[in-house]
Amino acid sequence: MLVRPETREPPVYAVGGIPLAQWRLILLGLGLVVACVVPFALKNFYIFQITLAIIYAIAILGLNLLTGFNGQFSLGHSAFYAIGAYTAAIMMENLGINYVWTLPAAAVVCFVFGFLFGLPALRLEGIYLALATFALAIAIPQALKSTVVEHWTGGVQGIVIIKPDAPFGLPLNSDQWLYVLTVVVAIVMYVCAANLVQSRTGRALIAIRDHPVAASAMGINVSLYKSLTFGVSALYTGVAGALGAIAIAFVAPDSFTFVLAVALFVGLVVGGVASIPGTLVGGLFVLFVPNIAESVSKGLAGAVYGVILLLVIYLMPSGAAGLARLVTAKLMQRR
Repeated sequence: MLVRPETREPPVYAVGGIPLAQWRLILLGLGLVVACVVPFALKNFYIFQITLAIIYAIAILGLNLLTGFNGQFSLGHSAFYAIGAYTAAIMMENLGINYVWTLPAAAVVCFVFGFLFGLPALRLEGIYLALATFALAIAIPQALKSTVVEHWTGGVQGIVIIKPDAPFGLPLNSDQWLYVLTVVVAIVMYVCAANLVQSRTGRALIAIRDHPVAASAMGINVSLYKSLTFGVSALYTGVAGALGAIAIAFVAPDSFTFVLAVALFVGLVVGGVASIPGTLVGGLFVLFVPNIAESVSKGLAGAVYGVILLLVIYLMPSGAAGLARLVTAKLMQRR
């Protein structure tokens, strides 16, 4: 007589009697409500700042896909941000193309550039790859100043862009409309990133990060996945650059120095490595904390920023995502 083995249902984790899955939906709904209220409840300056924070979050998300989920260390994503920004600026001002079409164009250009850069970078790992991307971050701003491309890039002076108005007669000013556009683009890109990470491809990326030799033995094409990840990461950062150019209405080579690359990396660490929602916290940190440090002391803004960063790293060694997981675990233990 055959006896069926006892089957156990997987445990359902809950906080306050509410399953974690429902908590995620609740928080997501609250976030969408807040996002809808922001353009009508705040002044234009604050709307502009939040728009930039979301743009930085998209760029950090691209860096997170490369470093957090695939294990490739990069200090050069300011270069992809610059390429995306200049793609949008050149298309709008020199070619007269509508700003909407600059976003997919920047995505394609940066994907190709990132994929091609990722091919020779396959021979590099760790600090050597970081050094190669650092060289890229240093070279791109100088290349944009070159007299060879000055006709297109505007050289040192850069390119001034006219901020687009809201389409279809919507009762929104330029800042409100660009905020709405940025939020819509961010939602699409975050959903795509979450689906990518949870897919078979995402599991392959994580396997390569954790143990490339074992991943190769399992039949994963490590070289192809690494190059494609570099391209996708550059795509995300390039779209962020295009949105940043449209929002600021100006691009210049000195806006995309190595300082921007370091800021994106700081946002990655503060938000949480390999955390998609944490990139939003990273974007807010990158934009607002330097302003807070400057408001405390203009002469010692760098020192104040360093102290704040040290405190954040000390209190949240795993970033905001790690802190959220720790708090959730504590609440579940008290249940």
